[in-house]
Amino acid sequence: MANHKATKKDTRQAAKRRDSNRYYGKTTRNAIRDLKTTVGTAEFTDKLPNVVSMIDKLAKRGIIHKNKAANLKSKLAKKANAEKAAA
Repeated sequence: MANHKATKKDTRQAAKRRDSNRYYGKTTRNAIRDLKTTVGTAEFTDKLPNVVSMIDKLAKRGIIHKNKAANLKSKLAKKANAEKAAA
């Protein structure tokens, strides 16, 4: 454990950020999972913008890489378009 006041503070801040990042990451993963299991075009297209926004925020905060965010959004858009074509 660190002995300097500033280092102790930095440790506290890092722990707080880690918990926050873990929360946002897990919440977004759950939202993606729920969206994938959604059946029905109307409900899927209603929820899609909110999930895409969550993914963008993760990338902006640096929790996930911007390319990973792009891949996730691309897969969701593909699924949305497939559901539209099937309907």
